[in-house]
Amino acid sequence: MLTNSLLAGALGAAYLTILVLQLNPQVPLFSGTTWRWFATLGTLYGVHLAVTFYVTIVVREFVALDGLSPGWASVRVLAWMSAASAAVAAVLMWLNVEGFSAALTEVAARRMTMGATATTASAVVLLAIAIAHYSFGRRGSKVGAALFLIAAFGSLALPLAARGPAVAPPPPQEPSSATPLADVEPGPRVVMLLLDGGSLDYVWPRTAEGRLPNFARLLEKGAWMGVATVRPTQPDSVWAAVATGMYASKNGVRSAASYYARNDTRGVDLLPDHIFSHVLVHLGFVRDEPNDSTAWRARPLWGILADAGISVGVVRWPLTYPAPAVPGFVVSDRFHQLVGSIAGFSRAAYPPELPPVLQPSEGGAIPDEPSEGGRATQAPETSALARDRFYRDALAQATTIVPPRFAAIRYEGLDTVGHYYFQYSQALASRGVPEEERRRRSQIIDRYYAYIDGEIGTALDGLAPGDLLLVASGFGMARLNPVKQAVGRLLGDPDFTGTHERAPDGFLLAYGTDTQAGHRPRGSIVDIAPTILYFLGLPIARDMDGYARADLFSRAFTAERPIAFIPTYNR
Repeated sequence: MLTNSLLAGALGAAYLTILVLQLNPQVPLFSGTTWRWFATLGTLYGVHLAVTFYVTIVVREFVALDGLSPGWASVRVLAWMSAASAAVAAVLMWLNVEGFSAALTEVAARRMTMGATATTASAVVLLAIAIAHYSFGRRGSKVGAALFLIAAFGSLALPLAARGPAVAPPPPQEPSSATPLADVEPGPRVVMLLLDGGSLDYVWPRTAEGRLPNFARLLEKGAWMGVATVRPTQPDSVWAAVATGMYASKNGVRSAASYYARNDTRGVDLLPDHIFSHVLVHLGFVRDEPNDSTAWRARPLWGILADAGISVGVVRWPLTYPAPAVPGFVVSDRFHQLVGSIAGFSRAAYPPELPPVLQPSEGGAIPDEPSEGGRATQAPETSALARDRFYRDALAQATTIVPPRFAAIRYEGLDTVGHYYFQYSQALASRGVPEEERRRRSQIIDRYYAYIDGEIGTALDGLAPGDLLLVASGFGMARLNPVKQAVGRLLGDPDFTGTHERAPDGFLLAYGTDTQAGHRPRGSIVDIAPTILYFLGLPIARDMDGYARADLFSRAFTAERPIAFIPTYNR
């Protein structure tokens, strides 16, 4: 019983290894990386599958009338286990190819679909063998054993054959040329506020109550629309899609990090969904390294504008470390982590003379979240607010030195408080929580939206005629699955109640002299970059996945500015 369970667990780990290879077509099939991932997945998932199968057999022995007494490698036992493993693997493949469709190239998605189809067929064949062997050939059937070996081998070989050999990823983008500011032409500005975890479902009722006056002003006098997000819904991949107008299959940013199996130097950038793959990182089976600005495989918005001679000021946009050279300034999203650090601090912002100017006056470090050991040294909303205010002040200081035509700043705090307190903003989801406690915690989210509303008000006051204000949320928030919440507690993670893993859409609010007020049809986050290029009078690249949303602007504006195209901005 034990040996059969171990063999079935190894087969399950092999299916998961194939899934990792399908999601990461850059990994060679016959390489040390493949075997290390098999060993890593077998150590966690394979062992747990083996235990599950063994317990199932033992329970069957207790309740069955006839004893099982299988051999060391029993076809009648392994056929059932293999059929179950193949069926689960097929379901996982279908779910992952659907969920990560935007992160896979057309070829990779087609091959993964073929692999999922092959695995599904293999599961059906294995089930048929199990039924036939149980009914007609309970012991000693060489034909049944041969058919089982062929089917089991095919369930592994067919999806691997469909996956094909490794495909080299596109090369990194070359750095932009930092056009001297003296050559920059004046013109209307674009001011962009990026919100992690903002939701119009939360904003609407509070604007109706008069509690968010600046949001209300945008919704009443500006143009607005919902925007579809991407999977995996992580800040890096979401804002990379916004910056490039391309999905992850083209821009190269498919997750927040590169993941390495034990003793391996070749990383993968996409872990399977629906299997609690984050546990691998948490328990140390897999090492993760955060992405940096070398991850771009497509030119981001500030690089396009820099090449066009338009001054830019980008603050806290993901994947801006090391800070690139631009006509203007860049304050990296890792700046607060490097304050007080000798190594790397000089590359946390551009131009080189900017970091000392932005350092906190008291010389202290900006709090990070989460702190060492996963326990915050202060309330999460307090540290999140401190970081958001720091970057807001950094934008204001840098703007006085280098006034940009395109200015963007990202606020992370709504996402932070949503992770901790989202459940308490939902009456039905907070059953069992004392009403006073629920109200106190839900007010934390209310106060943070009020803070963001004040930031919008400041941006509105700074607009000049012809300028454009964009407030974009890349994704909303949803309640964390109770099962995942329980797993997180067992692992000692922060007690999250909200998630953006499969969160609702984000939104885009546009306000300015040339916008046409009102609701617009739903778009996508990849529409934002083409829309900014259109407003600034630049052509749209045909290899972008998004569209210029000219319907956000008035007819008088669009009549004088037809949409122009070029093949690509990538070098």
